[in-house]
Amino acid sequence: MGVDPRQVLAGVLTITMFVMLGDMIKRDHFDSQLPVDSDTSIHSTRKQSLVIDGDGPSLKPCRPISLIEEADESQGFVTFSLTNGPEYHVSQIADAVVIARYLRANLVLPDIRGSEPGDKRNFEEVYDVEHFVKSLNGVVKVTKSQPSKRNLAVVKVPSRVTEEYIADNIEPIFRSKGSIRLATYFPSVNMKKLKDNSNIDAIACLGMFGTLELQPQVNGVVESMVERLRTLSRKSNGQFIAVDLRVDILEKKSCQGNSGSRSKSCFGPQEIAMFLRKLGFNKDTTIYLTQSRWDSSLDALKDLFPRTYTKESIMPIDKKARFLDTENSELEKVIDFHMCSQSDVFVPAISGLFYANVAGKRIASGKTQILVPADISGSSASLTDYISHYVSKRNHFAYSCFC
Repeated sequence: MGVDPRQVLAGVLTITMFVMLGDMIKRDHFDSQLPVDSDTSIHSTRKQSLVIDGDGPSLKPCRPISLIEEADESQGFVTFSLTNGPEYHVSQIADAVVIARYLRANLVLPDIRGSEPGDKRNFEEVYDVEHFVKSLNGVVKVTKSQPSKRNLAVVKVPSRVTEEYIADNIEPIFRSKGSIRLATYFPSVNMKKLKDNSNIDAIACLGMFGTLELQPQVNGVVESMVERLRTLSRKSNGQFIAVDLRVDILEKKSCQGNSGSRSKSCFGPQEIAMFLRKLGFNKDTTIYLTQSRWDSSLDALKDLFPRTYTKESIMPIDKKARFLDTENSELEKVIDFHMCSQSDVFVPAISGLFYANVAGKRIASGKTQILVPADISGSSASLTDYISHYVSKRNHFAYSCFC
């Protein structure tokens, strides 16, 4: 059977798009004249110029952390729970490590709690306990021992907690009670780079980027799904795009069919399809969606990009009972977070902490190919205009951690 030249050309163009984007971003040398954008929304309209110059450097921690002796540690405890999904977990871990270190307290291994009452699981069901403890060796002591609830004071903690806040609002309670339970809240999505890189920032960096790894079974599911997508992406050299697009959230934010704004915080399937098409991605591009199961509203995206998949269609059959066919969505969120972190390109259709912390994990691992959607006028657009400001302006907290 003869080969259709149009199919060959389409495959070449798809690969070219990934190569072009990789070359532009991995070289990672941007115009230093650009002002830092204070907007935390998913879209930035300012034009960006890139200087293509050399391959991207591998990032390393900016400064070492001074270790402490076990004898210097307090006998008190800091306890907390991981809640609301992996995009919150990394920030909650960072704050807990910073606070325990400042207080010289023992950090109790957290449990994981979902959004529904009674939805509770052990840390080791999702994350690697051995890696967590080892990564904090000499920084804080991690224990599974729980303090008496009778002397446990609950303390509200703003995300990205500072030394001043700890000294004024947390330390007095800790010294009085001996043990505290943290309840982290998020006043805003703030992942911007810090100007001063103090020792507490280095500890926060370790907590956010160096402590959490998936336990083997969960990691195996993610790896099998990534491998499946790469197999399905033969015409694009094994590369795929991950799009954070969840129908239920889009409906809550009234995003569906609400086009025309250049300061939107979310984009629907048809808008994402047009965005990718106008950037030059063709029908052979493979797309992974964070939506768990297919919804008819996604048909507009699949019409332009037939190789669009959800977890339901690529997860191994023997894993669906545990990771997909349950009332609990926590494991699904964990899978999505890591799929979006490992993809060749990440497109956040929804603004918020998921976008911000996936961006941080990608920056820390050198995967800086992040395209933020916009309503594009005209028939085409330049990739460079839609690279995340976290990358183009190097203003993500991750750039405070790695040099």
